[in-house]
Order: sequence, then C-alpha cells, then structure tokens
Amino acid sequence: MPKAVWNGTVLAQAGADEVQLVEGNVYFPPEAVDKTYLRESQTRTVCPWKGTASYYDVAVNGEVNKDAAWVYPVAKPEAGHIAGYVAYWKGVQVE
Repeated sequence: MPKAVWNGTVLAQAGADEVQLVEGNVYFPPEAVDKTYLRESQTRTVCPWKGTASYYDVAVNGEVNKDAAWVYPVAKPEAGHIAGYVAYWKGVQVE
C-alpha cells in the first residue's frame, strides 16, 4: 500500500491499484490525501504534456517543507488520469 510520509507523519495512503505512476512519481487520489498538512503555495510550473501544476507546502508539527507537493487541477487530455491527484518530493518518503 503506497504512502507518503514526512516528519514522521503519514500525508497520504492508498491501495496500489488506486495510485497512478507517471515519470517515476506516485500520484495519490484526492481522497487518499490528508489535506490538513497542505498549505497552498503560489508556485506554478508548466509541463508541455500534463499542463499547469499547482504546488503545496507541507506543514507538519510546526515545520514547513516548501512546495513539497503538487497537483494538476486540470490536466491536458494525455494526463487526464492524474487530474486532481497529488504527488510529493523534496524529502517526502513515498514507499
């Protein structure tokens, strides 16, 4: 069962058949993500085939990991299967 952990806290957890694997990143469905640890960031990036990503800071126990999560709220057709799904990086352990 894939899960994302940072600072000793589980941020997301889902069944192996519920996540999406894209370019080596695990994308968790929205219902598998504990949004209490996410803070909206102003950061945006553009991928030519996925679309515009919006980022979140991850905040746990008073510590903040800037832009450690991202989502494609509206993905391009080729990446429609990850629209709304959340992925992590920057020290967040995904196992």
